[in-house]
Amino acid sequence: MIKNIFTGIREYAGAAALISKLKLWRYFVIPILISIATAIFIGLEAYVLSDNVGSYLSDFWPYETGKDAFSAVSNFIGGLIVLIIGLILYKHIVMALSAPFMSPVSEKIEAHYYGDVKHKHRQSTFMNQLFRGIRINIRNLIRELIITLPILLLKFIPIVNIFSTILLFAVQAYFAGFGNMDYTLERHYGYKESVRFVKGNRGFATGNGLVFMLFLLIPVIGIIFVLPLSVTAASKHTLELIHQEKQDIVYEK
Repeated sequence: MIKNIFTGIREYAGAAALISKLKLWRYFVIPILISIATAIFIGLEAYVLSDNVGSYLSDFWPYETGKDAFSAVSNFIGGLIVLIIGLILYKHIVMALSAPFMSPVSEKIEAHYYGDVKHKHRQSTFMNQLFRGIRINIRNLIRELIITLPILLLKFIPIVNIFSTILLFAVQAYFAGFGNMDYTLERHYGYKESVRFVKGNRGFATGNGLVFMLFLLIPVIGIIFVLPLSVTAASKHTLELIHQEKQDIVYEK
């Protein structure tokens, strides 16, 4: 698991060079615009809602004594909750809408390393890729929220809230890596097979997603370069895993 996490991180090292070598930057123009537009929308909504959530939480304190302190903590946690949910929504919206534009990137990377293997791919169209991206990301969004909301409640417990932050980051990273891997998996596996594949390689998915989430912490530049680098890094190693798995199946037969 730990080794695979570091593999996911290490794959970013040659991502920018590979993009330039294969002239892939043009494929990222629309996804970058989607990323910027979504970030602006989510950011504005988060700014408006953070105070409202904080005020709502502070109403749960029934006493006058300590109310100011509880209100201050509630406002902070309210803002944090909105920020985390905003990041989750941003991630899945961008990944879902970018799916048709990311599949050609993964395909060109595969052609570069493995030659023309289109005859081995599942047939799909622009709309197929879009609907697949939406389906996968709705599935992941629901699961991520189910896991995240209970963890957010731990923020009210001193000391424990430190570990809950790490856990939240890891959960977000896993689902980010899942989305990045699926742009490649879409051509090779069906929906259920892809879910099975990512679960079997959750360490790599988490490692890829960790860098993805760290990029989002960099103002402006992060949302511009996060998709190009993360998708390229994910595609390269996901292809290695897929081709290795298919070879193993052939050998078993």
